[in-house]
Amino acid sequence: MASAVWPEPVERVAAVLRAAAIEARIEEFPSGTPTAREAANAVGCDLSQIVKSLVLVCDGAYVLVLVPGDRRADEAAVAAAVPARHVRVARADEVVHATGFDPGGVAPFPQRAVTQTLIDPSLLRHELVWVGAGTSAHMASLPPADLQRITGARAVHVVSDG
Repeated sequence: MASAVWPEPVERVAAVLRAAAIEARIEEFPSGTPTAREAANAVGCDLSQIVKSLVLVCDGAYVLVLVPGDRRADEAAVAAAVPARHVRVARADEVVHATGFDPGGVAPFPQRAVTQTLIDPSLLRHELVWVGAGTSAHMASLPPADLQRITGARAVHVVSDG
């Protein structure tokens, strides 16, 4: 990982990677990577290697759900895994409160008010995955096993089959 001068949110991500001694690469994409498809096109990988970091509110608690870019989170599966009676997508202000990152640039670490993290097992089959790295113009690549380790994520099938 180069010792570039990153914007503060990106530096928070880089600091976690350094502290965990994870071989990762952070890259800047000036045109931005606001959607999973645009991120996959920018980095030149398969859409399934893009990790969408979604914040859901489960009975009032913030749960981070990591799903592949080509799939959608299944709220019923998340509710069963957590468990929770009421699950909804977090509002923009809640995303910032839970993660410290603006929507569109959410990194899965470091976490602020996230109570638990779930990762869809399909992400673990890749050699490398790409995560948001703090802004909508920065992404980081790392082995999915390292992503699971530093987020403390539990592997649970959380994507819809449709």
